[in-house]
Amino acid sequence: MKRDVVIAALPRVESRSVTKLVERTSDPLRNMALRLEKLEEQIQKLSELVRDHAEDMDRLVRIVAENQDVVRQQLLRKHHEKVRVRKHLRELGS
Repeated sequence: MKRDVVIAALPRVESRSVTKLVERTSDPLRNMALRLEKLEEQIQKLSELVRDHAEDMDRLVRIVAENQDVVRQQLLRKHHEKVRVRKHLRELGS
């Protein structure tokens, strides 16, 4: 819905499409070179996005591992405290 509004607000440029058609038909080698250049730019951008994603995933894995370690230590402390309390109660009962 928002995209339709934005697209409708954009000015229509007819001459651009005509120019592209003329460029395509006038020199096929130049057209291929432009397409190749565009593909290389897209590959470079995709590589950057993949690298950023991998870095983000590494950070998330590190954060989760740290959080799991903290939670494990907290649970272990609580368990040891319960064991100490039970042991103390047993000593008082006997």
